[in-house]
Amino acid sequence: MSEEKDILRGGQFIVKETLAENVFTPEDFTEEQLMMKEAVTEFVDREVWPHKDRFEKKDYAFTEEVMRKAGELGFLGIAVPEEYDGLGMGFVSTMLVCDYISGATGSLATAFGAHTGIGTMPITLYGTEEQKKKYVPKLATGEWFGAYCLTEPGAGSDANSGKTKAVLSDDGKYYNISGQKMWISNAGFCSVFIVFARIEDDKNITGFIVENDPSNGITLGEEEHKLGIHASSTRQVFFSDTKVPVENMLSERGNGFKIAMNALNVGRIKLAAACLDAQRRVITSATKYAAERIQFKTPIIKFGAIRQKLAEMATNCYVDESAAYRAAKDIENRIEIRLAEGSSHQDAELKGVEEFAIECSILKVAVSEDTQDCTDEGIQIYGGMGFSADTPMESAWRDARISRIYEGTNEINRMLSVGMLVKKAFKGHVDLMGPAMAVADELTGIPSFDTPDYSAPLSQEKALLKGMKKVFLMVAGSAAQKYGTELEEHQQLLMAASDILIEIYMAESAILRTEKNIARTGVESQKAQIAMTELYVFNAIEHITTKAKEGIASFAEGDEQRMMLMGLKRFTKYQQMPNIVGLRNIIADQIDAENEYCF
Repeated sequence: MSEEKDILRGGQFIVKETLAENVFTPEDFTEEQLMMKEAVTEFVDREVWPHKDRFEKKDYAFTEEVMRKAGELGFLGIAVPEEYDGLGMGFVSTMLVCDYISGATGSLATAFGAHTGIGTMPITLYGTEEQKKKYVPKLATGEWFGAYCLTEPGAGSDANSGKTKAVLSDDGKYYNISGQKMWISNAGFCSVFIVFARIEDDKNITGFIVENDPSNGITLGEEEHKLGIHASSTRQVFFSDTKVPVENMLSERGNGFKIAMNALNVGRIKLAAACLDAQRRVITSATKYAAERIQFKTPIIKFGAIRQKLAEMATNCYVDESAAYRAAKDIENRIEIRLAEGSSHQDAELKGVEEFAIECSILKVAVSEDTQDCTDEGIQIYGGMGFSADTPMESAWRDARISRIYEGTNEINRMLSVGMLVKKAFKGHVDLMGPAMAVADELTGIPSFDTPDYSAPLSQEKALLKGMKKVFLMVAGSAAQKYGTELEEHQQLLMAASDILIEIYMAESAILRTEKNIARTGVESQKAQIAMTELYVFNAIEHITTKAKEGIASFAEGDEQRMMLMGLKRFTKYQQMPNIVGLRNIIADQIDAENEYCF
């Protein structure tokens, strides 16, 4: 593990340089992790992929059956400590299993994510010793399944506004819970619910562990008819004077909102993981189809329009992997530091993830949107056949759509990422204002007219990355100065700043992964990876330029606006414009040669 001084705190990537040797990449998986990846992939290829039609036909019993098998193989207990019958593996390993078990169908991905994340984890991280001993072993082995009851008809993004009530009985031995919850994943076959309810007129909701006993005032609505994730059981749950023993309160009274928010942080980065293998499988399927589909006496994979799509799809997937596993290892390192300092497992895990909540939100947005684009292009490569339910593209596209809504909508997560960064700055955890003022000074200074040497691989991209960070500091710093605490009311400005922040983290992750692997195996072996990194940076610069103009024009005018627009041009300027078509062709050549996503 890196020394603590080498591990940046959450959000610091925007103001500090990260060294390639200090990031974790998918090429750094241990023997044990590679064996786990192989075991999960084998399981999915045997038990899930050949039966995709059963998931699409709403075979809920089959989802439950596959989940039981996953439990028997230990896949549901990866993150659970060994004393509760789990495997007690680190955060990177839990990401890895989530990644490879989720790619074949969104139905299993949802059942798995809901059970291991929001179904089991709140008890593991907030439960008393008695609660953990009673419930976690059954959940870790798949004997029982978990579900999470937070959302209500009137409480979606505003999670703390739920109206479900918990009333203490006269003898003080139990709470009577009454209310309605909706969109509850796994409701149809779960054994235990994590339920959030309000006691009296408390400001914050409280969490409870509630066993699913229909004779105790619990009724389920019919299965919801959904656009995708057809075999994921999704129902309303109604509680009518459901008796819950006082010892089943989770954590303390009023702590439910905190539990919900922390569960969402973990859920966000796990959702990013759950979208990775979905992209790999779509790219591989589209590649194989394009190699076999002959038009004008030529396989369509030889046509530039198809090669462009495959190159862009693969680039985004490569970048997404780079960022997701970088953040996962940062969280794991932070957990290890906390454990070494004497924190409990519960506290170390919670604080480790909370530290990187900004990165979790960034990943949730970036990867879910890339997955939607990937599946959309997958349909396009298949042409008319892509629209048919007989090919895997149509269901992949429908399943991908929920990812932008789960774990807080992408709009909420965009605003959260910048909002949390500003809060960290006010707390002194990230020095934003110092670097922002330095950028403001640079705007009025005389630019350098030296011609830099960009002969080393990715040297120009690294220089552009520094420029991107300056753009964010210029826009966000000026906006924060102008609006102060009212910044959060300017949602469109926050969304534009967030897009800049997201592109920076994703581009930097790709640069660092490729740079680390060049040092490890040489330039020749990384030609396509270098091309993907250069292509992504080019796309990121284009997106950042648009969003920065939008942001600047919304709050600056006259000389200030002119100065900032000149700065934007300076900070995003290419000295040597890359041949974008050439880069795409390098990437497409390798995909074509290996007939799959091969990075």
